[in-house]
Amino acid sequence: MEDFTLLRKKATKRLLRMHFESQIGHIGGNLSALDAMLYLHHYVMGKNDLFLLSKGHSAGALYVTLWTLGLLSESDLETFHQDGTRLAGHPIPNWGPGILMGTGSLGHGVSLAAGMALAKRFQKQPGRVYCLTSDGEWQEGSTWEGVIFSRHQRLNNLTLLVDVNGLQGFGSTHEVASMNDLAPRLTGFGLHVVEADGHDPESIRCAVNQQEAATQGPFVILLKTVKGKGIEGMENRMESHYLPLDRPRYDQAIQALEIP
Repeated sequence: MEDFTLLRKKATKRLLRMHFESQIGHIGGNLSALDAMLYLHHYVMGKNDLFLLSKGHSAGALYVTLWTLGLLSESDLETFHQDGTRLAGHPIPNWGPGILMGTGSLGHGVSLAAGMALAKRFQKQPGRVYCLTSDGEWQEGSTWEGVIFSRHQRLNNLTLLVDVNGLQGFGSTHEVASMNDLAPRLTGFGLHVVEADGHDPESIRCAVNQQEAATQGPFVILLKTVKGKGIEGMENRMESHYLPLDRPRYDQAIQALEIP
C-alpha cells in the first residue's frame, strides 16, 4: 500500500519533530501505536464510528493522526505540551473533533468505550466504537470489569485493539506481571480475538475485516508492535517510554526517513 507508506512517513516525521521541539518523552509508545491509528482513521472508520485512545500517553500519535486528516492545524501542533495548549500530554476531552474523553489514568478506556457502545445501541445509532489500549494496562482490574460488562451486554459494536509492544514503565509485561500472553485470557471471557502485525497495513486490514464475526460481544485485535519503531537505539527499549530525543538521535531518525 504505497499511499499508506507515504502517510506513515509524513506522520512519523511530524510526530518526531513535535516531540523533539517540546522535549517530551513517551516516544516509544507513540511509535508503536501510530500505524494502527493512521490505518483506522484513514481506511476503516466512517462518519458514524467513534475512536477512544485509552493509552493516553500516546496522545502525540493521535494529534498527528488528526493533523493528517486536516482536523488539527500546523499551528495547533506547535503548541503541543506548552502552557495553555489544547494538546496536552494526555488528551483533553471535548475541545474538538476526534477527542472524546480525557484519558491517561490507564485502565479506564475499555469501560468508557463499553458505555459508548451501549449508548449507541440504546439510541439505535449506527457505527462502531474503536478503543486502543496498551498491553501494560491489561494488568488493571478495571479493564477486565469492562470486558465482563461488554461480553454480558453482547456489545458486538465494540472493537478493542491492544498495542502489544511487550514493554511498560518498569520493564517487560512478562517481568512486571506475567501478562505477556493476552490471547487465551481474553478468549476465556468469550471474546473473539485475532492477532495482527501492528505495523503492516495489510495485516491490520485482514484483522479488521473479521470484526463482523464477533456476534456475541466485543472484537479484539492484538497488534504485535515494536516500541520505538524505526528509531535506532530506541526500538524495544524500555527507555523509549520516558526519554525525549536528543539532537543527534533526532537528526539520525529524520535522515533515515528521507531514504527511499
